[in-house]
Amino acid sequence: MAPPAPPLSRVFAELDPVPEGRVGPPALSEREVHVSGSAELSARPDRARVSLRLSSRKEAAAAARSSVSRRLQYIAHIARQRGVPEENMTITEDFSRVENTYQMEAEVCIIFSDFGKMQDVCNLLIEKLGTSVTISPPHFYHTPEAIDTLRHQVCVTAVGNTRRKAQEVCRLFGHALGKPLLIKEEETKEWGGHIDSHLSHSVDSQTLQERIQNATAHASCRVFAVFEIKGKENRRNKLL
Repeated sequence: MAPPAPPLSRVFAELDPVPEGRVGPPALSEREVHVSGSAELSARPDRARVSLRLSSRKEAAAAARSSVSRRLQYIAHIARQRGVPEENMTITEDFSRVENTYQMEAEVCIIFSDFGKMQDVCNLLIEKLGTSVTISPPHFYHTPEAIDTLRHQVCVTAVGNTRRKAQEVCRLFGHALGKPLLIKEEETKEWGGHIDSHLSHSVDSQTLQERIQNATAHASCRVFAVFEIKGKENRRNKLL
């Protein structure tokens, strides 16, 4: 399999000398450096959603409700004790008649922004409630704000890389970089998933770190810019 093509990178400068007889500075078209630069960044998920399922089947309706209610109260207590806001917990309940018994089912959905707290809460609930609670593997995801931050950071980084490349080109010819004349975003890409496509584990058996890595978002940006070229660098700038 052929290696991937290198990212497009173009650098050229126009350093034409001032024509004889011209008075004043040269035209900008004769004193420009054109540069293309890129950046690639990634962001781990900033949220995790965990679902906990409870159920009870009793001959008496009140007994079925009470069994589930006690566990729901305990789960909510532990979550609040670990700093989970009330608005990050959602409880849904379903009560039904099954043959000659009453069945009470409930699901607690908790959203965590601190993955360490998430593990503490889940481990404690498994220890205290055992098989009477079923905890699903965490679902990791990004908030819209986190994705917007990633897009902003990769664009700003690409612009910074482009400017530094232009500075190096100017220094190579003994000139100083001037003000930007044009900055254009040429291409932006976003993708997610595990970087290594040869995973040996199935989705259900993935470790916590594998799940986080699979949910990591990636973004790249390529920028084209034109900068003005100033006159010769003074000696102080060269020393710096």
